[in-house]
Amino acid sequence: MSVAVMLFTSDLRLHDQPALQAALRGADEVVPLFVLDPGIRKAGFDAPNRRAFLADCLVSLDAGLHERGGRLVIRTGHVTEQVCRVVAETGARAVHIAAGVSGYAVRREEQLRSALAAVRCALHVHDGVVTALPPGRVTPGGRDHFAVFSAYFRRWEAAGLRGAMAAPRSLRVPELAGHPLPRRTAVTGVSPGLAKGGELEGRRRLSAWLADTDAGIAAYAERHDDLPGDATSRLSPHLHFGTLSATELVHRARRKGGPGADAFVRQLAWRDFHHQVLAARPEAAHADYRTRGDHWRTDEKAISAWKDGRTGCPIVDAAMRQLLHEGWMHNRGRLLTASYLTKTLYVDWRIGARHFLDLLVDGDIANNQLNWQWVAGTGTDTRPNRVLNPLAQAKRFDPQGDYVRRWVPELAQLAGPAVHQPWKLDGLDRARLDYPDPLVEPAEGRARFERARGLH
Repeated sequence: MSVAVMLFTSDLRLHDQPALQAALRGADEVVPLFVLDPGIRKAGFDAPNRRAFLADCLVSLDAGLHERGGRLVIRTGHVTEQVCRVVAETGARAVHIAAGVSGYAVRREEQLRSALAAVRCALHVHDGVVTALPPGRVTPGGRDHFAVFSAYFRRWEAAGLRGAMAAPRSLRVPELAGHPLPRRTAVTGVSPGLAKGGELEGRRRLSAWLADTDAGIAAYAERHDDLPGDATSRLSPHLHFGTLSATELVHRARRKGGPGADAFVRQLAWRDFHHQVLAARPEAAHADYRTRGDHWRTDEKAISAWKDGRTGCPIVDAAMRQLLHEGWMHNRGRLLTASYLTKTLYVDWRIGARHFLDLLVDGDIANNQLNWQWVAGTGTDTRPNRVLNPLAQAKRFDPQGDYVRRWVPELAQLAGPAVHQPWKLDGLDRARLDYPDPLVEPAEGRARFERARGLH
C-alpha cells in the first residue's frame, strides 16, 4: 500500500488545500504531519501570541481530519530529521509541502530535497497554496519581480487564479506514533485579547464578515480605515497560518461584488506583491530594499515609550496598546505608528518591525518587513519621503476620538476631538491626567527627518 506524507507548514486547513489533494491522489494512505521545530524559537520567531494561535489551529486541523477518518501526526525536532523518520517508519515514497518565500522556508525545502533524495523519496513543492498568485508567476520584462504595486496589480488581475478546491471527504492514515497536540492554555505571555485560531473559526469569521452589511465586505471600501468602527475583516491571522486560503478569499469576495469586494481583493494582491518581492530579494527581511543613506537615531527612552504606548501622542499610543492587548492592530494603526517611529522619532525601521513580530499574531516576514520598509521610505514606495502626520491621521480616521478613548483610558474624560491634543489643556486640567507630555511635536519630528534626508 503506497504512502505519502503531507507536511503542513503555514497552510493549516483542509479546504482549498492543493498539496493535500495531490498527496491523496498519489497514494493509498497519507500521513498529515506537523513538526514543532525548536529552531523557530531559537531564531526568535516563536512569539507567544503566534504559538497560542498555532495551538488552536492544530487542534482544529486534527478535529477536521478525525471527521474524515484521519488524524494529525505531531512530531517535535528538526523538520528534515523528523520528516525522514516518518518516511523511514512508513515507507513513504513522496512528501508534499507548500512553497514558501522566507529564508527559513527556502532552506527547509533545500534540506528536505537533499535528504529525501538520499532515501529515494520525492519532494513535491506546491505553488499557490500560501498566496493567491505564486511569486514569479508574473514578472516585468527583464526583471525577476515587480517593484511597483500598480504595475503588478494589473498583471495580477489579468493572470487569473486557479479554482478553489473542496475539502477531502475522507483519508486513510497509517499507524504511526506522534506527540500530543499543543494547547493554548500551556502558553504563557499571551495577549489577553488574542483571537481564537483554527480553520473552523476562520471560516465562521469569513462567512459572518461577508454577510455583514454594516461592517463587512459591503462597507469595506468606505470603512476599512475607520479606526473606531473596526470594519476590517480581521482575517490576517488566518491568512498567516493558512487556515483560510487567499485564493478562496479572492473568489468569494468577487462573488459578492461591489466596491468593497474590489478594495478587499486589492489588499490580497498587496499581500501577494510583498511575497513576490521577498522571494526575489530575501535580504529585504533585514536590509533596506532601497538604501536611502539613513543615519537612524538611537533613543532607548523614546523607543520604550513607543512600545508601551506612552509617547504622549494619543492616536499612536492607542494603536500600540491595542497591539499589546490583542496581539493585533488595525492596519491604519500600523501605518501611523510605523510612520511615527521612523519619520517622527527617526528610529530604524528594523526595531519597529522586530517589536511587531514579537506581538503580532499575524506576524509575517514578507508583509511585516516590507510594509515597514514602505513606511520608512526604504522599500518599494515611489514616495519615500512620505510622512503620515499623526494628528492629521487622528482627525481623519478617528474624528471624535472614540478609538483613543477605547485604548487610552487616562483620556476617557476628554470629549470629542479634544482627546487628540491633551497638551492643549490648561495647566490644572492637564496635571490631573496620568498621561505623558509628547515626546516630540509632529512638526519638529518631520523637520528632523527632512534635515537627515537632506530635504531642506
